[in-house]
Amino acid sequence: MTLTTTTAMNSDDVALTTMVRTITGTNSLSVQPLKTGQEAEVLAFLRERPLHTFVMGGHILDNGLESPLNRGVFQACRDDEGKLEGVALIGHATLVETRSEEALACFARFARSCPTAHMIMGEVAVMDQFWRHYACLGQAPRRFGRELLLELQQPAEADEPSRYLRLATLDDLEQVMLIQGEMAFAESGINPLEADPIGFRLRCARRIELRRVWVWVEDDRLIFKADVISETPQVVYLEGIYVDPKERSQGYGSRCMSQLSRNLLNRTNSLCIFVNVESRRARVFFERIGFKLRGCYDTVFMA
Repeated sequence: MTLTTTTAMNSDDVALTTMVRTITGTNSLSVQPLKTGQEAEVLAFLRERPLHTFVMGGHILDNGLESPLNRGVFQACRDDEGKLEGVALIGHATLVETRSEEALACFARFARSCPTAHMIMGEVAVMDQFWRHYACLGQAPRRFGRELLLELQQPAEADEPSRYLRLATLDDLEQVMLIQGEMAFAESGINPLEADPIGFRLRCARRIELRRVWVWVEDDRLIFKADVISETPQVVYLEGIYVDPKERSQGYGSRCMSQLSRNLLNRTNSLCIFVNVESRRARVFFERIGFKLRGCYDTVFMA
C-alpha cells in the first residue's frame, strides 16, 4: 500500500490493520486514514498539547486532512469504541501524537510500509519507544539529530525596528530558495534544490504567497530571513531563521526577531523554534531575546 496517496485498496487496509492488532497484542486498536470532515475532532485532540502538535495542526488548518500538500497521509488510531487514541502524519516527515505506547506501536509498525519516509521527529522519550517498534533488526538511521524546543510567550524587548524587514515577494524567491536549500542540507545532508527542485520551488513560492516569509534584502543581498512554517491560534512555528554571516554580531538578527515577534504575537499565544543541541551560539541568541527551553526532540533521517 502506498501511504502517500489519499486512497487505498480496502483489502490492503484490512490486512495492515490486522497486522497492527496482532503485533500490539491488544486486539483493540486499529489504524485508519483520516478523511475530510473529521478536522474538528482531530484538531480538538491535538489542542490538548498545542506546544507539541503545532506542525500537524498547522498542516490541517492550511491544507485540510486530505491534501498532497501535507506530503503524507493523516492516520487515526482508534479503540474498538471508535475513541481517538492517536493521530499521525505518515509520509515525508512522520509525526505522531498518542495517548499510549500501544497506539505509538501501532503507528510505528504502520509507518514501516511508507516508501517515501525521509525523517521521523518526536520528543526524546517518544522517539525511543517509536524506534524500538519501528526499526527492523539491525536497522540504523542514515542521520540523527537532536533539537531543543524553545518558546517565546511575550514579545522580545523592543529594539530599534528594522525599517527594511518586510514580507517576501516572489521577486525574492531565488535568494530564499538558495538559503533555505543550504540550511536544509546542513541539517539533513540532502539539498532539496538537487533532490526535488520543482517541488522545493513550489513549496517556497507557496509560503511566500501565504505571506509567511519575512526578509531583509539590501542591495540585492539577503541579510535576514525567517519562515512561518506552521500557524495555529495557540502557536506559530518559525524555521529557516538566517542572518548573513558577514552581518552577524551587529544586532541585526535581534532587531529583526524583536520586530517579528511583536507582529506575530498579536495573533497567537506563543512562538516556537527548534535549535540544534550542538548550536550553542544559536541557543544563546534566542534565549537572550526571551525564548525559554520547553523540550528536547530527536530527528531520525531515513533517506
